[in-house]
Amino acid sequence: MHLAGQTLVCSLFSLRLSYSGKSVHRVFATSGQEAFLDGHVHAFSVLGGVPTGKVRYDNLEAAVAKVIGFARERKESARRLAFRECYGVDSFYCRPGLPGAHEKGGVEGDIGRFRRNHFVPFPTVGWPAELNMLVERRNEEDEARRIPMRPRTVGEYFAVEQPLLAPLPTEPFDAGHVIETRADQRSRIWARTGCYSVPTRYIERRVRIMLHANELAVYDGPTEIARHERLVAKARERLELDHYLETLLRKPGALPGATALQQARQAGKFTPIHDAWWSAARKARGDIPHEHLVAGLATALRVGATPVVRACRRLTSR
Repeated sequence: MHLAGQTLVCSLFSLRLSYSGKSVHRVFATSGQEAFLDGHVHAFSVLGGVPTGKVRYDNLEAAVAKVIGFARERKESARRLAFRECYGVDSFYCRPGLPGAHEKGGVEGDIGRFRRNHFVPFPTVGWPAELNMLVERRNEEDEARRIPMRPRTVGEYFAVEQPLLAPLPTEPFDAGHVIETRADQRSRIWARTGCYSVPTRYIERRVRIMLHANELAVYDGPTEIARHERLVAKARERLELDHYLETLLRKPGALPGATALQQARQAGKFTPIHDAWWSAARKARGDIPHEHLVAGLATALRVGATPVVRACRRLTSR
C-alpha cells in the first residue's frame, strides 16, 4: 500500500459467510494474533451476530499453536481458546498442504477478488484508519454484486442469513495483548518491531502495554499515560512531542533538532504558524531561562491570570 508517503506491506483479514457470500475485510499493520482476533471482533460486530456451526480456518500461527500430525486436531493458543469461549465459535481446521486446498477455496477466492477489484492500483491514503474507512465502503458496495450462477445479490441473501446468526456477547472480547516492559533512557518503550514514546517522567520505570492490531496504549497502573497508532514499517519509532516538553523546558536548545518535533511537523501537529510564532517570540525575547519561565507561570497562577481563557471570553462576548 502507499501509506503516508511510503510503500508498505499490510495484512488483509477476510471473513466470508458461505451461504450469502457476505464478506468483511479489514487491513492491519501486522499479521499477529492481536490482528487475527481483532478482525473477528470487528467482523462479528459488522455482521450483527456470530456464525453458527463450524468456521473453517487455515492453519494460521495466530490461531494454531501446533498441528498434530495430518489430522484435523490442533492445539490452539490460550488467547484463541478464550476468544472461542467468549463467542461460542466452533473451529474447523483445513488439512495442511495440497490435500486441504479445496476446503478453503471460498475465502481465498474472495481475498483475490477483493484485492483485484479494490487494491489495484494500490490506493494512496494517509494512515491505516483512513484505509479501513475505504475498505468499509467497499464492503458495503459489494452487497450489490451478484455471485455467478446466483439469481439474487449478496445483500439479498444476507438479509435471509443474518437473523440466523447467534447473538453477540454482552461484553466484546478484548483482543489486546499485554506486555510488561521498562521505558529506556530516551523515554521510549519497545513493542514488537518499533519504539514508542512515553512522558519523560517515566524514564527507567516499568509500564504495561496493551497492544492492539492498529494501536497501543501504555499504562502506569490503571492510568493511561500514552496512546499511539501502530507502526507499519519495522525498526521505526513514533515520538509524541508533548511527551518531551518537560525535558525541553530545561533544555530549550534541543528543540530545533528533536526527532519528536520533526514527526510533529510531518503529522501536521506543529504547523508553519507554530514555527512563525516561535521564531517571532525568540527574536523578541530570546531563549527564556527555565527558572524564569517557571517563576512567571507560578506568579500567573497566584494572581489568577489565565490570559488564554480571558481572551477567548472576550472574543465570545463580542
